[in-house]
Amino acid sequence: MTKLGEKLNRYAFVVDKKANKIQIKKAVEELYDVQVEAINTLRYGGKRKSRFTRAGVVSGKASSYKKAIVTLAKDELIDFYSNI
Repeated sequence: MTKLGEKLNRYAFVVDKKANKIQIKKAVEELYDVQVEAINTLRYGGKRKSRFTRAGVVSGKASSYKKAIVTLAKDELIDFYSNI
């Protein structure tokens, strides 16, 4: 994502699974005071994981999440490190 942010002016955010593109666009524009050009969303399913312990095999599942890739308008920038 760092290369995409530098070359194509794109940023990635982990968002609520129920959020749609309109809600994501509105939130990013309000939070960072930028103009959003496009939004792509991806849903990642949780992976099944297991490990071997003394008590036997322990199985579980990693939680699923939704990621939004936000493309900003030309000459817009989000500075995440300004508060440090």
